[in-house]
Amino acid sequence: MKVQGWMFMWLSVFVLAMAVVYGLWSKEAAGTTALFMAFGLCVMIGFYLGFTARRVDTLAQDNKEADVADEAGEVGFFSPHSWQPLALGIGGALAFLGVAIGWWLLYFSAPLIMLGLFGWVFEYYRGENRTQ
Repeated sequence: MKVQGWMFMWLSVFVLAMAVVYGLWSKEAAGTTALFMAFGLCVMIGFYLGFTARRVDTLAQDNKEADVADEAGEVGFFSPHSWQPLALGIGGALAFLGVAIGWWLLYFSAPLIMLGLFGWVFEYYRGENRTQ
């Protein structure tokens, strides 16, 4: 994770330089703003990855002498039967379609997004896994 953090930090330096050059050269506000926002996102991701890398054990990808088999094993827990990402995807697609077609479409997409998000966060807090 340490390597990815440094990659994003160097990418943020490059994006910042390109934002300044683009802003001075084109004098166009939308593209310049987008590049400065991309710079901010790169800094946030790089900082998060670097911050997290200091608090977790060294991974095989951070060891130059590591073998491919060193990273084998369980990666994490992924819900095998969740329908909530489908609801979020449909709601998000409708929301972005609402920007192109009309803002009235957000009245249909926002409840679908909220329902999918609420269901995804709390899907393991019902039934036998519910806390008392």
